[in-house]
Amino acid sequence: MRVDLFDFDLPEENIALRPANPRDSARLLVVDPNRDRMTDHQVFDLPSFLKPGDALVFNDTRVIPAQLEGVRLRDGAQETPVSATLHMRADASRWKAFARPGKRIKAGDRIRFGYERDNGCGLAFLEATVEEKGDEGEITLLFDVSGPVLDEAIASVGHIPLPPYIAAKRAEDAQDQTDYQTIYAREKGAVAAPTAGLHFTPALFDALDKAGVERHFVTLHVGAGTFLPVKADDTNDHKMHLEIGYVSDETAQKLNAVKARGGRIVCVGTTSLRLIESAAGDDGQICPWSGATGIFITPGYRFKAVDILMTNFHLPKSTLFMLVSAFCGLETMRAAYAHAIETGYRFYSYGDSSLLFRKV
Repeated sequence: MRVDLFDFDLPEENIALRPANPRDSARLLVVDPNRDRMTDHQVFDLPSFLKPGDALVFNDTRVIPAQLEGVRLRDGAQETPVSATLHMRADASRWKAFARPGKRIKAGDRIRFGYERDNGCGLAFLEATVEEKGDEGEITLLFDVSGPVLDEAIASVGHIPLPPYIAAKRAEDAQDQTDYQTIYAREKGAVAAPTAGLHFTPALFDALDKAGVERHFVTLHVGAGTFLPVKADDTNDHKMHLEIGYVSDETAQKLNAVKARGGRIVCVGTTSLRLIESAAGDDGQICPWSGATGIFITPGYRFKAVDILMTNFHLPKSTLFMLVSAFCGLETMRAAYAHAIETGYRFYSYGDSSLLFRKV
């Protein structure tokens, strides 16, 4: 399909720079293409749209401080400032990263990441070798340390990588350390938050429990590729970046039992949807799953397991707007986004949410 079919104009004032407070007070646009219905609510109304026996599927990944600032070290050349955003772990000592400015880096370069501590305890440094350089500024970094030691070093010298459309307008601050994590985040490894989950609060969890709605957790470590624009003119020419995910045998069995009883699978966020669809067979059965997924969902895709999707509002011409268009229908989503923009819904990571029913 032509990528420009997924374009729309978004006023700057619709981009959220801070989340709603409390989290579950954000607006919720409910879209059911099967009933040609679109209604305005708030996130704390979510239980009223679900039934006893339905199951919410959350992504429990935890955002790590994957934005690293440093200098390129090269014999006979000046130290050059560089920035790297880690996006996928390759092994205990290697990470895939997007580097800026990419033109200044080549295979074999050394990079020293670090900063001067404010407490007067000297310098904290982490060094790596550029092992490979790919397209669009992607590099493979081989760090001098590995495993838990590397994890601690990244936590020491890195910072939370805010989405570019927020970072361009303001600097990261202490509030983001809390705001940009879900309340159930536990598996470290994401570069970006699974933002639909940012709306959940303990009070909303209590209300869902009382409504008889199950909660299940999967893990997909969201990569920085989620922010990359689609540069191709046709969706067939776009290549997705891989992300690492995990669905346990226990979770797969429980979700299959939900479907067998007539319950619905409700994915909180496109990340949990992409992982469940990766793990599902053509018969709709969800299997235990572990590995990298590059699933790219566009209109025409036949959904195998997911019935309802809760998700924020996405960028024009993004793979995520293509995904929701596949889920509800392109014209339905164009109308929904036009309504959202006109009525002041807040877009992107810190913005409002939508509840989408799969078109049948």
